[in-house]
Amino acid sequence: MPELFVELFSEEIPARMQARAAEDLRRLLTEALAALSPEDVRTFHGPRRIALVAQVAGAVAAAATVERGPRLSAPEQALAGFLRKHGATRDDLRPDGDYWMLERISEAQPAASVIAAAMPPLLRQFPWPKSMRWGGTSDFTWVRPLRRIVCLLDGTVVPFALRDGDDDGHGLASGNLTEGHRFHAPGAFAVESCADWQAKLRTRYVVVDAGHRSEAIENDLGPLSDRHGVVWVPDAGLLDEVTGLVEWPVVRMGRIDAAYMDLPPEVMQVSMRVNQRYFAFREPQGGAAPWFAFVANIEPEDGGATMIAGNERVLRARFADARYFWDLDRSARLESRVPALDSVTFHARIGTQGARVVRLRRLAARIAPMVGADPALAERAALLCKADLTTGMVGEFPELQGVMGRYYALHDGEAPEVADAVRDHYAPKGPNEAPPAAPVSIAAALADKLDLLAGFFAIGERPTGSGDPYALRRAALGVIRIVRENGLRLSLDALIEAAAEGQPAPVPAADLRDFIVERLRVQMRAEGARHDVLAAIFKAAPDGDIVRLLARTDAVTAFLGTQDGRDLLAGHRRAANILRIEGRKDGPFEGAVEAGLLTEPAERVLAEVLAEIGPAALDLLAREDFAGAMAVLARLRAPLDAFFDQVTVNIGDNAALRRNRLFLLNGVRSTMDRIADFSQIEG
Repeated sequence: MPELFVELFSEEIPARMQARAAEDLRRLLTEALAALSPEDVRTFHGPRRIALVAQVAGAVAAAATVERGPRLSAPEQALAGFLRKHGATRDDLRPDGDYWMLERISEAQPAASVIAAAMPPLLRQFPWPKSMRWGGTSDFTWVRPLRRIVCLLDGTVVPFALRDGDDDGHGLASGNLTEGHRFHAPGAFAVESCADWQAKLRTRYVVVDAGHRSEAIENDLGPLSDRHGVVWVPDAGLLDEVTGLVEWPVVRMGRIDAAYMDLPPEVMQVSMRVNQRYFAFREPQGGAAPWFAFVANIEPEDGGATMIAGNERVLRARFADARYFWDLDRSARLESRVPALDSVTFHARIGTQGARVVRLRRLAARIAPMVGADPALAERAALLCKADLTTGMVGEFPELQGVMGRYYALHDGEAPEVADAVRDHYAPKGPNEAPPAAPVSIAAALADKLDLLAGFFAIGERPTGSGDPYALRRAALGVIRIVRENGLRLSLDALIEAAAEGQPAPVPAADLRDFIVERLRVQMRAEGARHDVLAAIFKAAPDGDIVRLLARTDAVTAFLGTQDGRDLLAGHRRAANILRIEGRKDGPFEGAVEAGLLTEPAERVLAEVLAEIGPAALDLLAREDFAGAMAVLARLRAPLDAFFDQVTVNIGDNAALRRNRLFLLNGVRSTMDRIADFSQIEG
């Protein structure tokens, strides 16, 4: 198959948009050229270009198509509209029964013609998050000015232009010319294929593959770290961003002025990352190291001495700013900042951060005894947890909220447990962050997340399928992870009831509890666990104790993995199916089984076993012996199998006998459904 190669060369593309743009190019081109069956599609992206290579068919084969049109009796306007839609004439139609049929034969098209027709509209409609116009009067837009278009089919230019009527499209047209590094190898040169493009650009100081640039940066950071006896602090997000900023990555290390080494390491790292895109280092013992690394886009002639000195000078200025905020913030006690939260709006319909703090204090103190925390310390942590929002450092670096609160609390002489809770009450912020484990921190973190959920549920702001602007799903997952990973025996109902106090409107507690449990189900599905079993148990016996709910789920899951469990599940489905069908006639069948109507040995045995295991299983469930309850339930398997083998339920000549047997099957189903709604279980 011929090779299709496309490169779109422009001014600098924002790093955050490059990968998505390459994927959009893949998607759009694959859809537009579907008739050419693209294969082995690969994309490239970098600061000044996105590109794609694929194998495509050499032509679109000729084909005949037949499409039914309007009725023969349809108005002339309907027929004209159909012809106009398909670009056809009356001569293309033939009658077929009551309808007009449109028969068309498309001629074979060479791949170059198909590509040339597809590319201009694709580029004009390219979905950049933000686009711009530049120069002239063309309406064509791109993320930054588009300078060149390479489009080759087996090394031959596929000719097309972006002109659209009177719009000249900035005079852009396809060709075989691209450009190398802006400084090291300026000027245009011709390419013949994707491999030729990659090789020639490499000699012109451009690494086109983003993965290769990222590896080059990492490969340089490692030896530099070893040379200075320090450890590079991994930062995947920063690595991705820097990879998108350079075409020829050159890593160098600079030294941090000793005068700033007493700044908190988090302040140093965030300042370097946010302001300068620098990588941070730690000493082997864990403390901040007096080094930083930066990635340049040029190969310096002096080995980087001038470049390093310039970056060290810039960093001193940045750290001087951080020093100013650090010293200024510590001049006032954290507690003295709490009243200022009354002027910080959290949400127009929920109130201020100050109002939240009032609720958090009460809620954290209520939760504290449930998690083994000192209520006074939990309340103190809740009082201080939002105060750092008014500090200069957090104003400059919002990423440090909580972190700075801990430093300022320790500076003020607060108890270490309180200071740690101020930092940890936001945790976990994502799947890679551990939830708090200290009791006071747990109380503060649960209070923060439950108040957030209760507040937004109170005003009717819930996540939708398309969005979650207030991160309520993350808050619910945070509650779940704190409870699960600490093995906390808590009642969601009691927690939600406490969180509902003081909210701007009544909180739909049952809805909020179900929302949290649904997030638990989603989490289990992501883990590959039996989320359907959890849903079945919760429907049978709604439970706000997550630990107990999961233990019960584990027991039922283990039971379903046995032959008894699989057979009993099949029996439940058979019973439910019979009851559903017969129920349409004269159901429901919720009466008591009459012993005198049990004429067959198999149905008598089933009734006797059912009478024994029902109360026994419920007693074991109440004592949270879930494995024992499953063992008791397993005793139902053999009698139920025998019943289905030996007893005719729908006995037509004896209505009383039929209904009694249906009552017995309903008893089997209801007994099992007290443990879990087995109709919800998949597989």
